Amino acid sequence: MIDPSKLSASVPQRESQLQPLSLKAVAPFGNELALSWSDGMEQFLALETLRRACPCAVCCGEPDVMGRGDAPARNYKSGSFELKAYDFIGGYGLSLKWADAHATGIYSYQLLRSLSL
Repeated sequence: MIDPSKLSASVPQRESQLQPLSLKAVAPFGNELALSWSDGMEQFLALETLRRACPCAVCCGEPDVMGRGDAPARNYKSGSFELKAYDFIGGYGLSLKWADAHATGIYSYQLLRSLSL
């Protein structure tokens, strides 16, 4: 029979896999959003980049019953790239509220990190 304690000891784990990623600080900075992460990384994301990456169903579309879906045309207007407010959503994301009243997307921490790669 296999001893489970020996299995876990033989699998290397990085410290980043053991501790969940979290945001330490968020601050609007001109036309960017500054993010400071628990692992020491800092990001400056352009507000236009964030808005164009909005993950909500209005921006990305929703799949139909058969799993097919097309993203609708996005019509940006005055205020579309102006951030008015943000809120933390649990321990996994941010909700961004834009000057054109769009506020339905939840930007997961994983999505935010991927935008700087």
